[in-house]
Amino acid sequence: MGYTSPNPSVGAVIVKRGVVVGMGYTQPPGSDHAEVMALRQAGDKARYAAMFVTLEPCCHYGRTPPCTQAIISAGISEVHIALIDPNPLVAGRGVRELNEAGIKTYVGECEQEACEINEAYLKFVTRNLPFVIAKFAMSLDGKIATKTGQSKWISNEEARNYVHAMRHTADAIMVGVNTVIADNPLLTARSCYGKGGMTKKQPLRIIVDSNGRTPSDANVFKQPGKTVLATVEPFDKEKKKRLAQIGVEVLELPGVEGLVDIEELLKVSAKREILTILVEGGSRLLGYLFDHGLVDKVLVFISPIIIGGSQARTAVSGDGVGSVAEALCLHRVNFKNFGDNVLISGYTKEGPQQ
Repeated sequence: MGYTSPNPSVGAVIVKRGVVVGMGYTQPPGSDHAEVMALRQAGDKARYAAMFVTLEPCCHYGRTPPCTQAIISAGISEVHIALIDPNPLVAGRGVRELNEAGIKTYVGECEQEACEINEAYLKFVTRNLPFVIAKFAMSLDGKIATKTGQSKWISNEEARNYVHAMRHTADAIMVGVNTVIADNPLLTARSCYGKGGMTKKQPLRIIVDSNGRTPSDANVFKQPGKTVLATVEPFDKEKKKRLAQIGVEVLELPGVEGLVDIEELLKVSAKREILTILVEGGSRLLGYLFDHGLVDKVLVFISPIIIGGSQARTAVSGDGVGSVAEALCLHRVNFKNFGDNVLISGYTKEGPQQ
């Protein structure tokens, strides 16, 4: 996970007489899929063996040849598929092709787990939009910063390391300009998956900045990877030129009441094959996303501290709701402990994301 986008993250295991003879997972785009990797490891042992795979094998020519043909040629006798691929190029055709070749197929084992592994891919191929995850850390009394704006650190180190792993699997991190000005974050994936603590792949950094207020010496502009400044058109040409000189792309978008049209930003992101966007603040951006029903998943880290103060910032602003009965209720809620911090996660919609 983290290296296959815009392809799904898939694993395959080949079993013969109760013994695992081959395993594989999908490589970066343009390289082999999980099924081919597992077949290569199994070699001749694949004949008359069973394959277990996360997602329906592809049956079309894309960046790579179809996996169904590789499975048929290897002599696999049965395939256990956790989830049918809703991609219109597949959508059951892979299963049909295997059946027509005399291979038994079983569909639906561990389907929910497979859905969660590829929740972003499922939304992208069915709705052509990125999967939006809202993430924030807060105190027991719901504050994300003190009255002076100080927020380091509300969550503990264990929780922050987990966030770095999440960043590694996301295609993009999105924040509002006020978060950049107040916290001057790096917005990189660290403490995981790489030499010296840095992952080999950094997510795209997206700053929502309607009026171009991000300082040119901000930390996000000095990190490995790419940063995009999403702003309202038209943008100052000279400032755009200066930002281009330090490697920053300015994305000019329509405005809604003077603010960046977030719906349009999501559509543009999808066109760039950005499947997952991890939104890390601030409260104004999160408020807009929640008010407009644009969030798919919520991740909230709660620290056992009390900050207090009517001027201290809360996690989500925006218009909100008029009554408790109208409040957004999360589904499939899970809890995870990180020392004395608790992560509460859930989905804004019932059932699989597609």
